[in-house]
Order: sequence, then structure tokens, then C-alpha cells
Amino acid sequence: MRPTRAPLRVLDELDCEEISIGDYVLTGGELPACILVDAVARLLPGVLSSPLCHEEESIAGGLLEYPQYTRPPIFMEREVPAVLTSGNHAAIAAWRLERSLELTRERRPDLYEAYMIANPPPPPKKKRRKKADSANPSQ
Repeated sequence: MRPTRAPLRVLDELDCEEISIGDYVLTGGELPACILVDAVARLLPGVLSSPLCHEEESIAGGLLEYPQYTRPPIFMEREVPAVLTSGNHAAIAAWRLERSLELTRERRPDLYEAYMIANPPPPPKKKRRKKADSANPSQ
């Protein structure tokens, strides 16, 4: 029988840190080792095409990534959301954030909660009251 993890005596003696890649069972340690190597290597300069690649990745900002759409604009009767083809960069950014929040809330409530604590929504804007017209008190 093959051990599923390093024996506790070895972990204690070498002062190792255990890293989990998720809550599931695999057939061996090879896949988790590859995942860990990939996750660490991509942080090294030159591994990715640009240092900017890290900035908008899934989970980099604490949220899951927004849905991705490619050509054609209509696929199996499903259209790319109009906002994404509008050219309005502020509206696109708002849509992406909204979808990221939605997906994270549904799929990873733990990440969503941590994000909301670190990034609380701004307080609602107060409605301005119109000053009553002194010449016409009925308005």
C-alpha cells in the first residue's frame, strides 16, 4: 500500500509545511506536485509573456474571474453580452466586476466574504433635499 502523504514524523523532523490543492482524492502525488510547480513557476520573471499577465487573472484580485467570450458573437444561439462589444470601457469594467462578484458569491463564498471584508461597498449616496422656494411654500 502506498502512503497518501508524508509520514508525520518526516514532516515534523524536516519542519515541512503541508499545502493543499483542494478537497479531493487523487491516485498519487504526481499531479499535486505538477500543480504546485506550475503555480510557483509562473510567478518567476520570464515564465509568462508579460508581468501584466498576473494582474487580471482568476483570483488575483480576490475574486473568481468574470466569464470569457470569444468569436463568433453568437454561438449556439447564445450572444456575447452587448456591453462587451459597446466600446464603453467603464461599463465593461463594471460588468466584469459584477460577474466576478456573482460567480465568487455562488462558487466560493469563503473568497467572497474575505473580499467583501477587505473591500466594503461604498455607503449609499444621500439624497439631496431640495430647498423649499420661499416665494412659494407649497413647493
